[in-house]
Amino acid sequence: MFRHSQLESVKAWIVRPAHAAMPLHARIQRAIRQLIVDGALGPGKPLPASRALARSLEVSRDTVEAAYAQLHAEGFINRRVGSGSFVAEMTEFASNRHLSQRDTLLRNQAPNLGKRGGAMFRSGGVREMLSPRPFAHGIPETRSFPLQLWERLERQVRKEVGAQTLLHGDPQGTAPLRRAIADYVNLERGARATADRILVLTSSQQALWLCANMLLDPGDRIFVEDPAYYGAGKAFDAAGLECVPVQVDRQGIVVDRIITEPRRAKAVFLTPSHQFPTGVTLTLDRRMALIEWAMRHQAWIIEDDYDSEFHYAGKPTACVQGLDPYDRTIYIGTFTKSLFPGLRIGYVVLPPQLVKPMTVARTLLDGHSAPMAQLTLARFMEGGHFGAHVRTMRGVYAQRLGVLADLLGKHLSDFLEPGIPAGGLQMPCVLTCDIPERTAIDAARRVGIELMGLSALHAAGDGKAGFLMGFAAYTPLEIEVAVKKLGNAFRTLAKL
Repeated sequence: MFRHSQLESVKAWIVRPAHAAMPLHARIQRAIRQLIVDGALGPGKPLPASRALARSLEVSRDTVEAAYAQLHAEGFINRRVGSGSFVAEMTEFASNRHLSQRDTLLRNQAPNLGKRGGAMFRSGGVREMLSPRPFAHGIPETRSFPLQLWERLERQVRKEVGAQTLLHGDPQGTAPLRRAIADYVNLERGARATADRILVLTSSQQALWLCANMLLDPGDRIFVEDPAYYGAGKAFDAAGLECVPVQVDRQGIVVDRIITEPRRAKAVFLTPSHQFPTGVTLTLDRRMALIEWAMRHQAWIIEDDYDSEFHYAGKPTACVQGLDPYDRTIYIGTFTKSLFPGLRIGYVVLPPQLVKPMTVARTLLDGHSAPMAQLTLARFMEGGHFGAHVRTMRGVYAQRLGVLADLLGKHLSDFLEPGIPAGGLQMPCVLTCDIPERTAIDAARRVGIELMGLSALHAAGDGKAGFLMGFAAYTPLEIEVAVKKLGNAFRTLAKL
C-alpha cells in the first residue's frame, strides 16, 4: 500500500488545475509515474490493489485499472496475476533529494557545448521586445496595419489554393512571392533581380547566418562597419570569423582602409542606404570603389537594406547590388520593418552561382517559410497594397520623427544632441552631459522607457555615449509622455 504522504501526493496531482484537461485515469497514471521517477517508489515496491486505490481516491476501479495498464505498457510497473502490481526492477530512478554533491555540481555546471555553440550562447542572441515601449528601436507601427485587407487576401489564397498551402513549400520560396519581390526591388531599389535569384527566408538574421557559414570559414576575415549592427556582429562571431572594424564617417564606411589593408578579407558587411546606427548614406564613389575591390579580390559584399523604404529627405539611393556588374553582392531585405515583425519573411537577392548552395543550406535550418503567408504577401504586393502601405507609413513616420526631434529640443536639450536621420525607424542621440550612458539607460528603464546605448555598438566600446531612439511605433502623444518622463529622470540624475 501507499504511505499516507504518497497517497496525498497522488490526490494533490489529480486536483491540480493545470492537469484538469487530462482524463482522470491519465492524471492518476502521471501521478504514480512521478512517484517512481522521483524515487519515492523504488524498484520492486508493491502498488495498492486497484480496488483499494479506487476506494481511497473515490474513483471507479476501471479508472485505476486504466492507469495501471498504461504504466505497465510504458514499462514502469510489472503486473503478476494473483500477486498484484509492482514497480519494475529496471526502473532505478534516483530521487532528487538523494543526489550526491558531485551529481549536483555536474547537473548545475555550464552546458558542454562545442566551440561554435558556446560562441552562440555567449553572444546572448538577438532578442526583440515582445511588447515594445518607447523608445525601442526598429519596430514599425502595427496598430494601423490593414489587417482586414490582409485577412481577405488570405481567404482568397485558401479558397483558390486550398490544402496545397498545408504541405511543404519550395525551400527557395513560392514563385509568386519571388516574382513580386524581384519586381519591387528592381523598381524601388534599382536592383538587378529575377525571380530565380531570390531566396525567401524567415528574416535578415537568417540571411546573415547563411552568409557567415556558407561563404566564409572559421578564422576568415570580414570587414564590418564601426559602429555596426549588433545582429551581424553576433552572427559573424558565432561563425568563428575575424571581424575587422572599419570606421564610418559622414559619407559611410571609410573605403580607403579596406582598399589599402594588406591582409585580405573575404567579405565586407554594409548597411549603405541607412547605416546602422548613425543613419548616414554611403556615397556613390565609395560604393563603386567597393564593387571594384570585391571584383579584384573575389570577395563578397553583404548588403543589408533593412529599412530603406522609409526615406524622408529626397529619393533613396539605389542599392549596391544594382550597381555591381560582377555579381559579388548579396542583397538582404526584410518585411519585418516595412510590414510587421510577426510576418517572419525576409529575402536575399543572390548571385546566380549562390542560389543552389544557399537554398540547400537553408533546408538544414528550417526547410521553408510558410506557404500561406508567402502567397498572401505576394497578393498584397501584386495588388499595389504594399506600395500604398509604405507610402502611408512614410508620411506617418516622418511626422513622428519631427515630433520627437521637437520634443527633445524642448525637454532634453541640456542632456542630448539628436542626429536627425534622413530615413529609418530610429534616431541616434549623443549624450552631451556628464551622466554615464549605462546610468541613463537604467534610469530610463525604471520609468518605463527603453533606450539602446550607442557606445557598445563600436568595436572597442569607445564611441560617443548616447542612445538609439525608435519613434516609428509610437504615437505623438506616446512620444510626448515618454520624453517628459525621460526629462524628469535625467534631471533627477543631474541633481545627484
